[in-house]
Amino acid sequence: MSGFRILAGLGIGLLSSIACAQTTAPATGTGLDQSLIDTRHEGPALPPTTAKHGVTETFFGSAVSDPYRWLEDADAPAVKQWITAQNAYTEKVMDGFRDAKAIAKRVGELALTSTQQSSPEIVGGTLFYMRQTPPQAQAVLVAQGWPQGKARVLVDPNAARGSIAITDYWPSPDGKYVAYGTAEGGNEETTIRFIDVATGKTLPDALPHAGGGTTPQALVWDADGKGVTYVRLPSGVPVDQSQFNAALYHHALGSDAKNDTLEFGKGLSKVAEYTLLGSADGQHAAALVHAGDGAPDEVYLRHGNGPWKLALGTEANVRAASEVNQGAAWDGDRLLVIAYQDAPRGKLLALDANGKSSLLVQQGDWAMHSIAPIKGGFLITEVRGPDWRVQQYSSEGKSVHNVALPKTGIGVGSIAGSADSARALITYAGWTIPTRWAEYDATRGTLKTVFEVKLAADYSKVLTYRLDATSKDGTKIPVTVIAMKGVMPNGARPAILYGYGGFGITTAPRFLGSNLAWLERGGVYAVANIRGGGEFGEGWHADGMLGKKQNVFDDFHAAAQALVQRHWTDSAHLGILGGSNGGLLMGAALTQHPSEYRAVVSLVGIYDMLRAELWPNGQYNISEYGTVTKKPGFEWLRAYSPLQNVKPDTAYPAVLLITGVNDPRVAPWQSRKFAAALQAATTSQDPVLLLTRMNEGHGVTASFSQRVGNAAAAMAFFAQELGLGNP
Repeated sequence: MSGFRILAGLGIGLLSSIACAQTTAPATGTGLDQSLIDTRHEGPALPPTTAKHGVTETFFGSAVSDPYRWLEDADAPAVKQWITAQNAYTEKVMDGFRDAKAIAKRVGELALTSTQQSSPEIVGGTLFYMRQTPPQAQAVLVAQGWPQGKARVLVDPNAARGSIAITDYWPSPDGKYVAYGTAEGGNEETTIRFIDVATGKTLPDALPHAGGGTTPQALVWDADGKGVTYVRLPSGVPVDQSQFNAALYHHALGSDAKNDTLEFGKGLSKVAEYTLLGSADGQHAAALVHAGDGAPDEVYLRHGNGPWKLALGTEANVRAASEVNQGAAWDGDRLLVIAYQDAPRGKLLALDANGKSSLLVQQGDWAMHSIAPIKGGFLITEVRGPDWRVQQYSSEGKSVHNVALPKTGIGVGSIAGSADSARALITYAGWTIPTRWAEYDATRGTLKTVFEVKLAADYSKVLTYRLDATSKDGTKIPVTVIAMKGVMPNGARPAILYGYGGFGITTAPRFLGSNLAWLERGGVYAVANIRGGGEFGEGWHADGMLGKKQNVFDDFHAAAQALVQRHWTDSAHLGILGGSNGGLLMGAALTQHPSEYRAVVSLVGIYDMLRAELWPNGQYNISEYGTVTKKPGFEWLRAYSPLQNVKPDTAYPAVLLITGVNDPRVAPWQSRKFAAALQAATTSQDPVLLLTRMNEGHGVTASFSQRVGNAAAAMAFFAQELGLGNP
């Protein structure tokens, strides 16, 4: 779960995945040096003054000034006071937003859907899944006899009032036990515990340092259900080394975690990340290991209690280890993996018990995204731009059925299936369709909805339009425009454009959720499928990483231009939105084309690319972005790094930056330095605001109220700056 992958859907449902404590900034507290805040009543409020220190660093003969480096020290009293002053300034400005209360009320109403369910797995005749009923703070872990059993809550973290979240779960092969991870306060540091499914009794075992944040958590059970292999970060090392050198350890149930034995991975890579997959009977396991977020996997196999053996090297270009892209699955005794060697849209390989690979399904016109077993064959989820489909294949790799999902406007989520059953659960959602679970019968090729979220409002009048933008190098970029029926281009619609573009993550159609509040007021919402993602396969990703990262920014700019050229909006009414890697996109967009956007909301973004590697997760991102320690990497990073491209005396658009002090993925000082630079440089009267959430992280484990609050704050900001009207 390293890098920024979890936030790829940020903004689809208006920031529904990002943490937020409340609609406005937290109270400033006492003891604040009031001279840091301009309290004049005439004219716009002024941001706190930020001191500049004469710091210069030289890279390959190029001197780079870094006057705000002092803001990197979060423990310094001056920095703490500065953060408090910035929060007070943000609160003061946002308190004056005319429609903030009405927008917050409507966003809250739209969030109160019926019970939501996610992440289904069917093991040993039991359906496991996560369930959340708004306004419940966090999702609970549920077990239910499949298909008609009664649901029982196994783990409920809500006694902690939203600060503790379940991060993942792993049923044993027989379904007798479930291992589950928890993290607290947004820091994602995972501890794994175990529960007996029949009795609901939590076992005394606790496995700390089990990944989370920089390196993903992962676990696979022994065949007999008496132990597990799991990812563990080192303990007893200096703090600056605690997020590196993850390896696989074995834990026997009932023993002390201090006695867990190293099983595999020591010395493999400082930035090793693991995905572990067990066969249905537990007799076989696979470890997919990559050295950093942008790197391909090595595939290791283990049979029984034997050693891990390399089956595929990085030359196969397998990229199956992602929490949003499960490109590998066990089909009985063989492992199916999607590989991209000489196949930028993917091909399916089958690995036998000895690791010998054979081509099962060759590359097609659509890009392969994920794989799931089903009796007599398997299901492949495929994507082409913003469109998704699921295809059924026989065990021999012959096409059998095209699953009857909507042809456009949806994104496919996880699929719960096994080689022992002809029935599988397919999850999907769309712009106007909240999460649905459909039971697929592979024998008949039929699909039946078995669960769907009930809406809090009427989305039937929402329409979508498809545009093709032309990027700087001529590449066509799909753009989806969303508006209410009757809202047509008039050249000046308040519009929000969302983008991500990184780590091979596909920006899929997702339920609009609280975005309806924006559309109801006559606003337009648009999503761009830019390079760096996986919308057309690994080739689409490769064309937006390392030295080709500028393609991502050019694609997004082209999407914005297309909205203007098609008269949906103009530069005076266009806002842009992104988070995490998409925050980097926002920083590059507003520094490269400051006059073409009116407002920017950027969350937990990375803006100083020359010092990003100093944060632990920055080391994991080198394979995606490159490194300043090598001259070519320094040159392309310096060319687009947002902080170093802030120009004095420039009219920048209105900007809202949000960060969390416990963020393990992106250093909070990234937002502090960028905010200070923009505030000092801009000549416009538009505010540059920084909101620091004091008990939050990257947004991965945000509570319900935090997500709703952030959505309301961002929408109120856009409404104020873009001139959105009343419904």
